[in-house]
Amino acid sequence: MDGMKTWYQSKTVWGALIAVGASFLQMAGIELGQDVQADLADIAVTLAGVAGGLLAIYGRIAAQSGIGGK
Repeated sequence: MDGMKTWYQSKTVWGALIAVGASFLQMAGIELGQDVQADLADIAVTLAGVAGGLLAIYGRIAAQSGIGGK
């Protein structure tokens, strides 16, 4: 599984979600340009990575058992 990434680390997934959201906004009369959508996808990937890292740190601190071998 080397080279694999989770769904929330994928710019393609975030780009698709933002494109769907932009379509809904367009129906409401709000238009997002392609450059804004690309920037939002970059921000979403960055925030997802930060959230994942913070969750991992929290999980390690809150864990009841230690890390290590025998």
